Amino acid sequence: MVYKRKNHWHLDVTVDEVRYREALNTTDRREALAKEKDRIAEIKAGKVAAPAGRAFSRLTFIEAAKAYQQDREGKVAERTTQFEAERLKPLQRHFGDKILRTIKAQDVVAYQKARMKERVSGRTVNMETGVLRRMLKNAKLFAVLADFPKPFPEHEDEIGKVLTAEAKRHLFKVAASKPPWMVAHCAAVLAASTTCRKVELRHIRWRTLDFFSRTITIHRSKTAAGHREIPMNDDALAALARLKRRSEADGFGAPDHFVFPTCEYGRLDGSKPQKTWRTAWRSLVKEAVRQANEEDDKEIAAALKGFRFHDLRHQAITELAEAGAPDRVIESLAGHLSRKMLDHYSHVRRAAKRDAISKLPGGLMPPQPASMPVSSTAVTSQPASQSPEAIRKI
Repeated sequence: MVYKRKNHWHLDVTVDEVRYREALNTTDRREALAKEKDRIAEIKAGKVAAPAGRAFSRLTFIEAAKAYQQDREGKVAERTTQFEAERLKPLQRHFGDKILRTIKAQDVVAYQKARMKERVSGRTVNMETGVLRRMLKNAKLFAVLADFPKPFPEHEDEIGKVLTAEAKRHLFKVAASKPPWMVAHCAAVLAASTTCRKVELRHIRWRTLDFFSRTITIHRSKTAAGHREIPMNDDALAALARLKRRSEADGFGAPDHFVFPTCEYGRLDGSKPQKTWRTAWRSLVKEAVRQANEEDDKEIAAALKGFRFHDLRHQAITELAEAGAPDRVIESLAGHLSRKMLDHYSHVRRAAKRDAISKLPGGLMPPQPASMPVSSTAVTSQPASQSPEAIRKI
């Protein structure tokens, strides 16, 4: 209905159990009735924000992100809230103090382009814009959602990089060359020696390690299948011993402390896991590429360019497959759920495939008589009448 207040007409209507009260900015009743019909049509078409979303839409993006995360707590799984918190970080850096309701479809496109310039994968950009889409939906900004840009194609079959033995040795030699890279180096050794993901390494505590049985127990992983026990080789033990000396020197070697403690304001805190070693990892990879170019080893430089920390997991699983480890053993070590995932990671290199094929029993083809011609026409299965010469005579 419409009602009058101080000579101006106002709208008061309920649509889909949501009440809308707003000024129609007119003193003429007939015009107010016409505007009422138009506004109801707009509301039903989803072009008007509901009152519940208006206050949220007026927040800056940073404020809206905090409010969104607080609202999600308790409603979704803890892993989901952590996932969304990570996805919101680049969004907050980009949009900052921009009012949420002022974000348009072209702004989302600009964000996609900016992230692609940073060499972020299409899948990551899609996950980030997915969180943005949910925030805009909470703000009832359906007009923006109607024009929301399409997600980038995701290459699910794309396999991570796997280094040759020479490139791997070069990378770890560079990683061990500078003290500031010590943590990233030890983490890389553990990843390449245990198949662990970054999230699994970050949440290892000293009490989850058994140096007598030489095992690591993973309690925090990407999936339930990731909760597993992994044996440690000599490299993994050496990396952990170095990290243990570091932690004890700083007073953070207690059983409940994290193996990779966070560093805040220049001080370690063993009660919290380290967030990332991305900066150190990218620096050492860049240095490894530079040194390979200086040594005029273009193949190693090309292989190392863009090599991700997660690729070390691919490296470990591939090397296990090449060494002939049974599939069930690889699945148990890596925490896989299906054969499809095993095939995704176990992309055995071409040289290993060629070597495996060469070991198949031979002798299936009899030796060719010396008098038999070796021309291409002689080895075809076509009868003489269908040979190329015969065909040309027809």
